Parts: sequence; C-alpha cells; structure tokens
Amino acid sequence: MQSELDRAIDAHAEKAFAFLEALVRAPSTVGSEQAALDVFAREAQALGFAVERLPFSNERMTDERAGITPPAALLSAGRYQLLATTPGDGELLVLLNGHMDVVPADSPALWTTPPFQPDRRDGRLYGRGAADMKSGFAIGMLALRALGDVAPDLFAARRLGFLAVVEEECTGNGTLRSLADEGVVASEVVLLEPTDLGLLVGGVGVLWIDIDVVTSSGHALAADTSANAIDLGMKLVAELRRWSATLQRSEPEPSMAAHRSPYAINLGKVHSGDWTSTVPTSATFSVRVGFPRAWTPALAEEKVRETIAAFAAADRDFPIQPAVTLTGLRAQGYLLDAHSPLVRDLGAAHADAHGAAPAIFTLGSTTDARLYLNDFAIPAICFGAVGHNLHGIDESVELRSIVDAARTLARFLLMRFTTGEVSP
Repeated sequence: MQSELDRAIDAHAEKAFAFLEALVRAPSTVGSEQAALDVFAREAQALGFAVERLPFSNERMTDERAGITPPAALLSAGRYQLLATTPGDGELLVLLNGHMDVVPADSPALWTTPPFQPDRRDGRLYGRGAADMKSGFAIGMLALRALGDVAPDLFAARRLGFLAVVEEECTGNGTLRSLADEGVVASEVVLLEPTDLGLLVGGVGVLWIDIDVVTSSGHALAADTSANAIDLGMKLVAELRRWSATLQRSEPEPSMAAHRSPYAINLGKVHSGDWTSTVPTSATFSVRVGFPRAWTPALAEEKVRETIAAFAAADRDFPIQPAVTLTGLRAQGYLLDAHSPLVRDLGAAHADAHGAAPAIFTLGSTTDARLYLNDFAIPAICFGAVGHNLHGIDESVELRSIVDAARTLARFLLMRFTTGEVSP
C-alpha cells in the first residue's frame, strides 16, 4: 500500500501547494486570523471533515498557565479557532495541531516579493508564514487527501482531529483554551511545525517581559552628563545576557548539551524618545527570556526581577528601579521521552518512507506541545517541513519537504488507525 500511498501524495501535491498559497495570501498576524482560518475550513470540508468554530474570547485568561493577552488594539472582534474532525463519535485517537497566527512582516520593502504575496522560485514557496507554520496545514491535508484515496475507511472506527489555533507565537492561549475550555484532547498530538523533517521533542521555558526605564530628560548639549534611558536599558539587557550565560553553567539542560545558548536573551523591541535633541526620559525594552526546563514561569519571573533590581540598585545612574511587566509567553520548558511510542512510531514511519531514521532533537525555544505534555499528560511531538528564515525576511519553505513530510505522516496515521490503539 505504501507505493500506492506515495503515488496518491504525488498526485495531490499541487493541490497542497495551491492550498498553502491561499493560506499565505490571507494575512493572519495576531488578532486577524479569521480569513486564513476560513481557507482551512473550506479545505477541510472539501475532504469531508466536520468543522466546528470554537469561540475565542479576547478577555484576559485567569488561568495561571496562560500567557498575557495581547493589547486590545491588535484584536479583532468575533475571533475563533477551528476543529476539523472525521465523522463519528467518541474520543480522538490522534490530533493534528497547527497555529494559524504568524509574526508581523513590518519591513515589506526588504522582501524580494511582498510578504503576503506567495511566490514560488527555486523549489521553494516564499511568504510570511509559508514555513512557520502554514506549511503544516499543507502537509496534513496532503497526507489526509492521499489516505482518503487509498484507505477510505481508515477513520471509520476511530476519529482524527485537525485543530487550527491562534496565539501560538505570543501566548499559547489558543491551544490552552482548546484544552481547558473546549476539552479538545486525544491520545496523541502531532504539531506540524517546521522541523526540517526531524522530531522535535522538547524546548526551554520562555518568558516575555517589558522593562520600563525612567530617568531625567535634558537638552542634547548635556548628553555627555545626562543618564540616557536607552543607554541604561542597554546596560540592563547586557546584564541579562551575562546572567543567561551564567545560568547555562549553573542550570544546564541535559537534552541541550550541544546548544550554544539554550536560554537566549532576545531584545525584540525598543520604544523611546520624542525629540532628536532631547535626552530621552523613558524607554521600554521588550525582551524574550529563555529559562531552564526545571523552573516554573513564576520562578523565572522572580529570578529575572531580582537580577534587574540588583543591577539597577548598584548603578547610581538609575534614579528609580525599572518596572518589569509580563507581556506574553509564560511558557514552561518541556520534554517528551525519546523512547515513547509516539517518537518510536513516527520515527519508524519516517524510516519506512525515506530509508533513514529522522533526527530527534530539542530547541532553545517553545511550542504548544508543552501544554499537552506538562498540563494534560498527552504525548505531543513536533514534525514538519524544511523552512528557511523563520520570522525573518524572505521566509520560505521547501516544497519537496511538504511532500516528504506528508509521506511520513500518512504512514504514521495508517499505522495508528489500522491498529486502533497506541501500543506500549
């Protein structure tokens, strides 16, 4: 059946690429995901899936596991998520998960082609979200379309779900709401993130914070004697990077021994100043902080606040303590056992499709897999296409890798739904 399955995947590949183009063409930055979700809904319905809209409130979540809700100005009314399921009743055996939100593309002039205008060249599809992670929706639909051809009764006894969530890039609240509010659970979850056809099994903790630095303003003629809020903030960021380097030595992550900087500090945004010839009074630094898997987000927040407070107290240029505010992700690290049935069987499916076992790895970042693993004890793994320049200029995905990933996923689903259970 495998050769028949591969032929079906090849036959439907162009449909999958066109579907991906339609997704990229629908901008879906945080708060404006609905147009892209509707593209997904139409594709799922065309394959005979039942599609349910799951309401997504813009109100701040009180759940201690939640990230901090984005500013209201970014959020449109009537937001929702989508769950597509095969016909029938009962629990889901496997859930495919994908996030429809993408990061902004605020410098379109730097792109070779406009970021939300999909462009094929050199074997890749370019566009914001083409890799991260709209490619995953193309992989899932390609595998399911091919399975519909060669095994039309595969999902007759047990059900499969395909969940499209929002806010993965900034809070994780989309997947959390699907679990806590809607009860969308399964025996196993495959998140179709771009993993270069490897198996991503773990990640570090991630915290988003804003640091507000305030000092006295003054005329530019006294710039050499005035404390500049931007300069002070940069000194704080440098201190956080030193703290992070120390953390790597004092709290090493065994699964990430090969990583140069698993707990990376990233300065993502800076807002300051109102006049070129004025020393700025205030500055806000938006920082992403990585932290050890053994820590809770609350402990990480405490450590970060202590580090900032101690540094500012020892530097007389700080007239007052900087204010630290949580702004988004409050993600605990996670790790799936590399010997779990999910890793074993997805790896076996990949080896059957491509003649070699996939790489099994962890990253100094996070995914929604943490919520399934940490909070609901559901095995979850990330697997997907080969992407380039994720979050960057000229983001792209290798089209061939969508086909290759679909071959692995289709074999895995065929194995799971033929046996009807997860073997130990």
